[in-house]
Amino acid sequence: MRCKKCRKKAVINLTRHHTAFCRDCFDGFVLDQVRRAIRSHHMLQRQDRVAVAVSGGKDSLALWDILLRLGWPVVGVHIHLGIGDYSHQSRAMTEQFARQHQGELVVQALEETYGGGVPELAQQSHRPACSACGVMKRYNFNRLALDAGCTVLATGHNLDDEAARLLGNVLRWQQDYLDKQSPVLPATQVGFVKKIKPLIRLTEREMAAYCVLRKIDYIVEECPMSRDAKQLVYKDVLNRLEAASPGTKQNFYMEFLKRNRPAAETKDLQLKPCEHCGQPTTARVCSHCKLTRMLAAAPGGQAESPVS
Repeated sequence: MRCKKCRKKAVINLTRHHTAFCRDCFDGFVLDQVRRAIRSHHMLQRQDRVAVAVSGGKDSLALWDILLRLGWPVVGVHIHLGIGDYSHQSRAMTEQFARQHQGELVVQALEETYGGGVPELAQQSHRPACSACGVMKRYNFNRLALDAGCTVLATGHNLDDEAARLLGNVLRWQQDYLDKQSPVLPATQVGFVKKIKPLIRLTEREMAAYCVLRKIDYIVEECPMSRDAKQLVYKDVLNRLEAASPGTKQNFYMEFLKRNRPAAETKDLQLKPCEHCGQPTTARVCSHCKLTRMLAAAPGGQAESPVS
């Protein structure tokens, strides 16, 4: 198999693009896809300082690497979730990347801030682990980005992630979530940094290949708390469709963006400061503070909302 661009020996075959690339041409392809996503969705301006939400997995570490290579001032922000060995390995991979690339890194441990990790917080609040984890990550990634003086928070959601999320939202016809499913969520005057997803044009397989070729070590295991997550079911369904008809995931997601531009880019969410912590919310008290109040009220509870 030969590279369709330079005719050298190919290292990866991209059936959805009907092409194959050698190491160097694939590297250029990945960088170009990220540039195209940033440009077409107006994700970044030259004066922006970017926080990357880093989990220690392939997508977030690859994104950190790519943005550094493209010349953006980047801060890695990592939340130690307290999920046993998985979290220890995730943090180790994140810190290793920061050392190797002289990258700026900010780490927060939930156990130090709230008195417990995700398993304990989920149990005490009587919420599913993924739900409690999502609330904690959304709130704290935003706060860490603001504290680091960043104007943008970038996450490593790739094409597979966004297509699976779209499928779930369509199957349940969750219009509010469909309205907000955008590669860009704008900043607000009451405390949300701008949120972007620069990897939407690239698949999980392509990001794994990028990390292998760039010699980026990452945690391979999925989060043990997400084994029963519906997102994995939707990904499996889409993978089967993709195998039968290459390009299905890309067409499904990109056509959604083109035909039904999410209202989140222009929609007035009527946000206001949370009465307790001051961060933006559509309610009187934000989901994070409701969760931490439940934790504080639980037997032996000690979680308190970090006021920004």
